[in-house]
Amino acid sequence: MKYSHLKQIITNLNGFTNISSIYRVKDTVIKIDFDKNNKIYFEMNKNNSYIFKSDTISRTKTYNAPFDVVLSKKLNNSQIINIELLNNDKLLRFTISSDQKYKSLKTYLQFEFTGKHTNVILLDSDEIVIEALRHIDSSSSSRSVKVGEKLELPLSMPYIPKDYPLDDVDKFLYDSYKKDEEQKLNSLKKQRSAFILKKVKKLEKLLLSIENEDKLLENASIYQEYGNLLLSNLYNIKPYQKSITLYNYDGIEVEIQLDKLFSNVSNIPEHFFNKSKKAKQKAKNLYIQTESISSKLGFYKLFLKNIENTKTLSKLELLFPKKDKKTKIKLDDNVEVFYFEGFKILLGKNEKGNIYILENAKAKDIWFHLKDMPSAHVLIVTDKKNVPQKVLYEAAGLCVDFSLFENGLYLVDYTQRRNVTIQDGANVLYVEYKTVDIEKY
Repeated sequence: MKYSHLKQIITNLNGFTNISSIYRVKDTVIKIDFDKNNKIYFEMNKNNSYIFKSDTISRTKTYNAPFDVVLSKKLNNSQIINIELLNNDKLLRFTISSDQKYKSLKTYLQFEFTGKHTNVILLDSDEIVIEALRHIDSSSSSRSVKVGEKLELPLSMPYIPKDYPLDDVDKFLYDSYKKDEEQKLNSLKKQRSAFILKKVKKLEKLLLSIENEDKLLENASIYQEYGNLLLSNLYNIKPYQKSITLYNYDGIEVEIQLDKLFSNVSNIPEHFFNKSKKAKQKAKNLYIQTESISSKLGFYKLFLKNIENTKTLSKLELLFPKKDKKTKIKLDDNVEVFYFEGFKILLGKNEKGNIYILENAKAKDIWFHLKDMPSAHVLIVTDKKNVPQKVLYEAAGLCVDFSLFENGLYLVDYTQRRNVTIQDGANVLYVEYKTVDIEKY
């Protein structure tokens, strides 16, 4: 981020006198709410740090690291004393006053837009580090950032930065995010589409490899006939034969190839009876395998379409949440997991997934289904917390996105799981529900 732009943004920020709340919305993005209508974001990625505004960005999860706890405790509902740039460098400092146990404390909030040393640091009035987004050891940098130690300012810039006047600071802040998001979005969409496309091709190949039911039943009949012929001609069979030539009941010569050698000829008929039984069983269960693969294939084709239609990074991040390494419980393979605003959202990929969701939900979890139409089952795991309207609409949107290819306006019903009664499989009856309109486009 340019020094000149920071100077002009500070002029814009100096109109604010309070911080209502401050928290991370993504791993490297911090949001400050100055009041109900004014908010600003700080992207503190080392490769591309900048300040921006957006009306579409969403909180991907709730952060509870020591940095986040201190940030909230020290700065929520606090007063801004001053905002400045330090040392003629890209070091943006908020001087904050907050009331703690009947006394006012001064705290510094420092955003450092300095390339590989980009950081967010909280300091006390003596400039001792209270917490930081990144802790930096003296062994890895000439300037350490460690809790309990005094923070030294970096060396001044060895040049005079140029001026880059902005016609409209607000527009610049909105455009900064749009430009960065568009670049990231296009790149990620290609990556994610390629990942899902591999799954689609694998399932299509698997579907084509499924044996034909008529062929399986035909083979079962042939194996049964071979078994009967062999059983009635055991006296003509010798051990370790590779093939056996017999006459069937119509007097036609039949050559039976053996796929393994038998020392005991009495085991040969049983071998063919077992092959006949397996072929019949396979034919009987063929539709289950076909239906399972087809349902997953349909799910991933919808997934591809949803990636293609995604217009924001936050939506794409919803579709591809980061895996929680601490989570040891593995969900059913027929269920997809999403996260939004700290809430876990489950979606059934097929009937098995829908049944799993129904059977494993808790009473106060919120269940979603298209109104009067077949659809994926969606569930918000509430953990007995109140669910914001924004999260409800996002879950309803997922229900539509992963149930239909066609664009349009759809109705989605939702209710607590305790109001849903399982009838048969994934078929249910439900009461005390609400309905929302979701537009798919």
